[in-house]
Amino acid sequence: MTMQVAESQPEVVAPPTVAAVPPPPELAEMVIGPPRGWQLINFRELWQFRELLFFLAWRDVKVRYKQTFLGAAWAILQPAMMMVVFTIFFNKIGGIATEKSAKDPPYELFVCAGLLAWTFFATAIANAGQSVLGSERLITKIYFPRLSLPFASVLAAVVDCLIAFGLLFVVMIWFQWWPTWQFLLVPVILLVITLGAMGVGTLLAGLHVAYRDFRYVTPFMIQLWMFATPTVYMPTPPDADKGFVAFAMNCNPMTGLVASFRAACLGTEIPWLSLGISTATVCVLFLAGCFYFRKVEDWFADII
Repeated sequence: MTMQVAESQPEVVAPPTVAAVPPPPELAEMVIGPPRGWQLINFRELWQFRELLFFLAWRDVKVRYKQTFLGAAWAILQPAMMMVVFTIFFNKIGGIATEKSAKDPPYELFVCAGLLAWTFFATAIANAGQSVLGSERLITKIYFPRLSLPFASVLAAVVDCLIAFGLLFVVMIWFQWWPTWQFLLVPVILLVITLGAMGVGTLLAGLHVAYRDFRYVTPFMIQLWMFATPTVYMPTPPDADKGFVAFAMNCNPMTGLVASFRAACLGTEIPWLSLGISTATVCVLFLAGCFYFRKVEDWFADII
């Protein structure tokens, strides 16, 4: 008897269904190109890169005092040594004095307060002028608002100015000269000086890239500007024509700022008219410097 065994057929399993994957969305293409023509200051972009601005400022501070013997003490020694030199040659030998009455500050204190404001301004514009050339590798590799470079250099100089205030306090204590309520105006005047340093420094930064010989002109210009500013002498010499001299000095924006800064620190009379003229001039310089910088920053990466 023959038995037939039914062969078992293999079970056919249907392949799993694969869900259709949607195609990836098209990525938006962003093209970063230089603006054309005169451009306004993009404060919104500067605010977005505010962390970079403070990082660059802190980098300048660390580089300045890295591997130095005295460190941050140089911010005090520079105005201190200049105060001693000007006191010896102008006050002792030249006979320049400021004490007309008991309410007038001594010459040493007069010079110290003036040099504090001027040293901050001179250091800020000198460092800001070289800021773009010193960041050549950074500019040619990535995009960021170029105005951050001169602005950061000016903010780094603010740190030196705050340290140098210690010298002013020591001299005031030595001569027993105590501040008055006018000292509250010092931060406001210092803010105007900072704005002026940003304007002039930004203008010099653009000129240093376009014309390389400006790096040699800038130190000479700063020296002339210092003696054209009543930093170590009275704003109006007694034997001069006060009308012409006052007009000529008011054309210099640092005249009113240095005199007002010194008056606010020492509690003397503040020249409000000169301060107003200097503040208006500083605003014009700030806008002019930023507009020129924005105009020429398009080709920084090509010629730097």
